[in-house]
Amino acid sequence: MRRSALRPGTTVALAAAALAVVPPASAADGHRTETIRLTARQVQSRLLDLGAKGIGLGDELVIAEDLYRGGRKIGDHSVVCTYIRIQPGDLQLQCVGTFALPEGQITSQALLHLKGQGTPAPAVDIALTGGSGAYSTARGYVHTVAAGGTERQVTFHLTMDEPAAG
Repeated sequence: MRRSALRPGTTVALAAAALAVVPPASAADGHRTETIRLTARQVQSRLLDLGAKGIGLGDELVIAEDLYRGGRKIGDHSVVCTYIRIQPGDLQLQCVGTFALPEGQITSQALLHLKGQGTPAPAVDIALTGGSGAYSTARGYVHTVAAGGTERQVTFHLTMDEPAAG
């Protein structure tokens, strides 16, 4: 395996603050909204050079992060990104991730565009693709903002179905 000039920690800022849960708002249409704020801290990452030496089509970036609320670890985030476009000034990664939280899991997916030599955008919105437990009906997005080399602010914007009365 080779080392890349692209810093995995920098790329991670694309792909995942204390967790602050804003009280859910109920709507007459049977949906409620919830906002969850986290701090994500990268604990491991590895660039897998799977073909010819250097970043190439199909190479992968694997990342593990711890999720925090008020300085206390409350969950995990894992993501695997695959390089899908390698052109001068235009690197693209297809990323799939899972956030494991105390009340369930939330899955996400994004197509990330890196500028120049792999510089990420300062903030990225990532689509939610599903969930389990308390998040089984969740839809929405995750807004991530780089907050240092291996730390990000992560805000979930969720809409969920209200349980049926019965």
